[in-house]
Amino acid sequence: MSDMPGAPADLLRSLTRAERLLSRRLAAVLADDDLTTEAWRVLCLLADGLGHPMSEVSAEASLPPGTLTKLVDQLVDRNLVFRRIDPLDRRRIRAYLTARGRREHARLDERVRTNLLEAGVPADTALLDHLADLIARLDPAGRRDHAEAAGLRR
Repeated sequence: MSDMPGAPADLLRSLTRAERLLSRRLAAVLADDDLTTEAWRVLCLLADGLGHPMSEVSAEASLPPGTLTKLVDQLVDRNLVFRRIDPLDRRRIRAYLTARGRREHARLDERVRTNLLEAGVPADTALLDHLADLIARLDPAGRRDHAEAAGLRR
């Protein structure tokens, strides 16, 4: 990388490494329940109870629409998610957590949080605030808070 501490390459490398390590840890926690980190991202996004258009879920979960459709089909088959036509725009489909999906999300959220605390990952929001600030600076269009979408905030 660079000889200068704090160089963009160092930031990219550090963020990439942290994301990979966190994803690996989450995958290990979720494996017992036969869920992927992608499925976890979808459950976390839908946990707010508002229902989200599939296009938004695709963007927030960083999944192409076809891949998301297959994943949501699997979550529907497991009775964790359901889809409905958007009442305001009948051309759109919105996804929601089922009652079982809400219970499973809450249970898994507790397991993930406990695992991260056991690993020494701080529960304070300072890092999340810094990342949210970085995201806001890099994404001035103002897409939704990615830390919240990833289920890292309550």
